[in-house]
Amino acid sequence: SLVLQAVFNVLIPDHHADAFSPPRLGSPGPWDALVERLLGGLGRWDAEHFLFIAERGYLFEHNCAFLPLFPLSLRALACLWPPQLQPRSRLLLSAALLNSLLSVLAAAALYGLGRAVLRRRGEAFLAALLFSLSPASVFMAAAYSESMFAFLAFSAMWQLEKGQSWLSGLLFSLASGARANGLINAGFFLYSRGKRFALQLQVGSASVRKLPLMWKQVLSLACSAALMCAGIFLPFALFQYYAYVRFCGPGTGLDQTVPEPLLQLARDKGYRVAGMDGAKPPWCSQRFPVVYSYIQDTYWNVGFLRYFELRQIPNFLLALPVTLLGSWAAWTYVSTNPRHCLTVGLERSKSEEKGKPRDGFCGPAAFVYVFHATALLAFGFSCMHVQVLTRFLGSSSPILYWFPAHLLQEHEPLLWSTGTENPTSGKPLLSKSPSSCGKGTPDNLVVRLLLNWRLITPLSKSILGFFLCYWLLGLILHCNFFPWT
Repeated sequence: SLVLQAVFNVLIPDHHADAFSPPRLGSPGPWDALVERLLGGLGRWDAEHFLFIAERGYLFEHNCAFLPLFPLSLRALACLWPPQLQPRSRLLLSAALLNSLLSVLAAAALYGLGRAVLRRRGEAFLAALLFSLSPASVFMAAAYSESMFAFLAFSAMWQLEKGQSWLSGLLFSLASGARANGLINAGFFLYSRGKRFALQLQVGSASVRKLPLMWKQVLSLACSAALMCAGIFLPFALFQYYAYVRFCGPGTGLDQTVPEPLLQLARDKGYRVAGMDGAKPPWCSQRFPVVYSYIQDTYWNVGFLRYFELRQIPNFLLALPVTLLGSWAAWTYVSTNPRHCLTVGLERSKSEEKGKPRDGFCGPAAFVYVFHATALLAFGFSCMHVQVLTRFLGSSSPILYWFPAHLLQEHEPLLWSTGTENPTSGKPLLSKSPSSCGKGTPDNLVVRLLLNWRLITPLSKSILGFFLCYWLLGLILHCNFFPWT
């Protein structure tokens, strides 16, 4: 991805987009020009906000839509590079290094989570391979917070599955300092605690269900859940307080220290600058002053059904593949486990009572993840700029990778191999792909399918085609300031 974005950035001229693009201050040297030529594609669209925040802090009000964990990490890493480089060059290098590492760690965390939930090692590994070819790959490489959020969220889910509640809570809390949708992850804790209590009531003895002891358990459950949720919400709440102090407090004369080109940009674009005297923003007088929702509403017109306009049809088409995939995943799970879904997974299934719960994507353990993905899909489709659904789900939900892996394992004969999880079809299994890559070469399942493209099923071609096309088109379009997801 890094190599291809550099090639496309050189070959294709940048589109002049109406996006946040602060003036470059200082005199770039030859090394800065080289860094910009090689990694400039990583600094497009919202990446300009992250790089600007990492360099100058939250100077403009609309910068506060981007939470601080990722830009703070870039600023810390920028100290590793020679001071002769301009700040932007050091930050681009930091973004390339950090996101390369975090995307690999996110894939590893997804693999561990898949093994814990799906209990099918091959399916979990295939999902991790698909993550490495994610349709949101360009955002995993660019100076965006997607890789960081995916690593933290998948790691937290994995630790929660292993029973490491406090470590999971810490990781979820950090995730909410990287992206606002990390707040929704508090639902995993609430569900985990509620399900544990419900199952205890179903299998416990009569003494366990006595009223005083039950109330004691309920109180303990409520206290631990409230404490964990408060920890998850804390980074977001602290940042809202920081924004209130910075933009709603008395003016500090900060405009005297801001370079004139940035002040001129603020005057031209109507940006509100921190620390300047004048009328306070409307959100400052709200009972609960939350700058994040105000910015989404005022600057980007984000709201329920606001994006449902004829001129937005191309953006809905961009989001169509991931919308269909997420809807198909939800329908497959619900149609396979109707009773389990109606009881919200709080009733023990017959397979669980026998001690052999069903594994794989349609197993009971995947319910909360399917519900989470479906809720994100519904919210994103109705309340957000719909084209961001691909990266929104690609960095937040393992279902975007588990379900395609499930489909490939179930319906692609080239993946049926002796000794692995036997699909329900029970057909003869193949151990190797027809095209041999040489002895001693690891059998990468995605590579096997790509090398035998003409032999794979239309379903496999559709899944891999979606992943490959969005991976490649993202590098071509996004890295040259063309509209993308």
